[in-house]
Amino acid sequence: MTPTQCHQHAHSHLYAREYGNLKVPFTYRVPGGGQAVEAEGWPASLAAFPLGQWVADNRRFYARGDMDEDRVEQLEKLGMVWSHFDVAWEEGLSAARGWAAEAGHLLAPLDATHQGYRVGIWLKNARAAARKAAEIEQRRAEGLPVQSSAGALSDERREQLEDIDPSWCPAWPVEWQRAFHLTRLHLEASHPLPTTPGDVMHQGADLGRWVRSVRLGWDNLTTVQQWMCEQVLGIEPAAEDEKPQPRRTQADKWAMNYEAAKQFFEREGHLQVPRKHIERTVGEDQEERELRLGAWTSNQRSRAATLSPERVEQLSAIGMRWS
Repeated sequence: MTPTQCHQHAHSHLYAREYGNLKVPFTYRVPGGGQAVEAEGWPASLAAFPLGQWVADNRRFYARGDMDEDRVEQLEKLGMVWSHFDVAWEEGLSAARGWAAEAGHLLAPLDATHQGYRVGIWLKNARAAARKAAEIEQRRAEGLPVQSSAGALSDERREQLEDIDPSWCPAWPVEWQRAFHLTRLHLEASHPLPTTPGDVMHQGADLGRWVRSVRLGWDNLTTVQQWMCEQVLGIEPAAEDEKPQPRRTQADKWAMNYEAAKQFFEREGHLQVPRKHIERTVGEDQEERELRLGAWTSNQRSRAATLSPERVEQLSAIGMRWS
């Protein structure tokens, strides 16, 4: 190793001692400014040295085969990572660890960042790679051909993320898993289960709204999700009387008013309904209704030209006068 190389090697040794590796950002420079440099453990002679660029140059020399084995070995002992792709992964993994340390999980929303790194986007891409790996594994298990494994997450990288948070890549939407996790933390802190929208907001999630959506949409959950909600959180599906009634279509409303008109005709023998008349009915669901039958029949008469022939025939059969 030449004197110049020894001097440059000292740079990398000091960085590795400080950070534990040589995953140096390309823009990194040794701190500049005399005493400030020495206070951080760097000799003044190394001030402002472009260490990130130097490491990138060494990766290029290594890729070309222009580096002797002794130097390769020395750099690897300091934690050198040769592949740009590996460096990008390590940077994302480091940001993911930092974000999870603050949030308590690795279910980051898409816009999540950690010290400027877009960790939410990185995790989205990692999940896509994990799903591709799972699809490839499934095809192989079924004896189907696999064209390429490019873009699939390796077992080692998947395990690195699972070490941070085993639920980092759920089979259902990340937003659902994040709300589940935050609700569990809320309960573990001895708080009651939030059941009303707006009750509890945590990390931007409305936990009461989520619990309500789980109870009302119980049949849309997988068996595993149902088990998690029931056994871990104590959530039960909504009873029938809690579920909102489905919105009636225009056809439903017309049929309901027609039945009221038929009831009026059978009782009165005609369909000359006073304009302000309210007809009370009881539906098949035993629900009592008050319908503005007078206004309705008047509207049907004025819209006769746009009614279907079937509706005109139905109304004519119970005494509707069209003029």
